[in-house]
Amino acid sequence: MNALTNAAETVGRLTLLTGRAFVGMLRRPWEVRLWIREAEQIGVRSLGVAAITTVFTGMVLALQTAYSLPEIGVKYYIGTVVSKSIVRELGPVLTALIVGGRIGSGMTAELGTMKVTEQIDALRSMGTDPVKKLVVPKLVATLVMLPVLTVLGNALGVLGGLVISATQLDLTPGFYINDVLDAITIEDISSGIGKSFFFSYFIAIIGCYNGLRASGGADGVGRATTDTVVMAAIMVLVSDFFLTKFFYILL
Repeated sequence: MNALTNAAETVGRLTLLTGRAFVGMLRRPWEVRLWIREAEQIGVRSLGVAAITTVFTGMVLALQTAYSLPEIGVKYYIGTVVSKSIVRELGPVLTALIVGGRIGSGMTAELGTMKVTEQIDALRSMGTDPVKKLVVPKLVATLVMLPVLTVLGNALGVLGGLVISATQLDLTPGFYINDVLDAITIEDISSGIGKSFFFSYFIAIIGCYNGLRASGGADGVGRATTDTVVMAAIMVLVSDFFLTKFFYILL
């Protein structure tokens, strides 16, 4: 019963924080410089890990598919398998899990350190809204940059499949690219990008929430950071199931 009560309280607090964040996002003055700085930290600095994850995922997917079902000639449809899997599912989810773990834990550690050292209380004493000053830039930057990273990751994942097809499966690059272009649809692309916006929200709001509620010094910040990584990963995976059904119905 206590677990249900705590879960309900957490959902309520997350909802309130979401409301305050979106109101702060719309209220002037807009902290554009902070938004750009957060976008650089969240997006540009995460490009390497997102690229490595998706490229090798596409390569492994192409290799496993061709070697698992050779008798039905599935290697001639590698472009279809890789592009559909990456764009609709693996690209958005893996980017959210890998990049989300990095940026979510960073948000929690930063805000948690400010919380336990009473810097957030100092902001309040000066009449500054901590949510608008600290949470809103992180939320805006994540909502913008994670979908961008997802698009780039999708392209690199498909490119990884191309590399394996050309070097290991004796398929010409033109054959693979034509298969991808025939298979991929605007609905596939829209579904993957649409999911990434929801994942962005979950990662940012959970990271900020745990940071603002951190207590107990360095140990408390460490626990809050761990909670963020776990909670964000669970929310991404659980919501992915429902979002997949939603986008298949919608699109």
